[in-house]
Amino acid sequence: MSTKVVQALYNDDDILMDAVKKVKAEHHHIEEIYCPFPVHGLDKAMGLAPTRIAITSFMYGCLGLTVAIVMMNFIMIQDWPQDIGGKPSFSYLQNMPAFVPVMFEMTVFFAAHLMVITFYMRSKLWPFKKAENPDVRTTDDHFLMEVAVHGNEDEVTALLEGTGAVEVKISEKH
Repeated sequence: MSTKVVQALYNDDDILMDAVKKVKAEHHHIEEIYCPFPVHGLDKAMGLAPTRIAITSFMYGCLGLTVAIVMMNFIMIQDWPQDIGGKPSFSYLQNMPAFVPVMFEMTVFFAAHLMVITFYMRSKLWPFKKAENPDVRTTDDHFLMEVAVHGNEDEVTALLEGTGAVEVKISEKH
């Protein structure tokens, strides 16, 4: 389904932040904002929900810790016990202090790699994916805000022109 959006182009992030606050105060829905760099506080100004990537990172870290414990118990205790430096290999608990670095590294490894994969899947950034930004200037030095319109193009256009946009146009959102 294709809908119309008003695209406003800004050349300063402070002007963009003020514009977002004015648009939200007028109760218009902001579809998307394209920025060349992260703008601090933009997510809160847009009213976006907080991210849950930290929760998934914790779960991935727990998975890495579990894999490390099971792997070391099987390799070093059950499958091929070895006498390394006179240390007994009768139980996992007797050798656990030597296994702490491996447990830490596997926890970090799993959390970092799986979190990156999750981020790319959630944001739909596949290899060889075509760029979706509507204006190439948003990758250099401009900011673009798309506001949904439902028969009120003139009102939204006038509002965005009054917020300091350098260019305002109406286009189709796919």
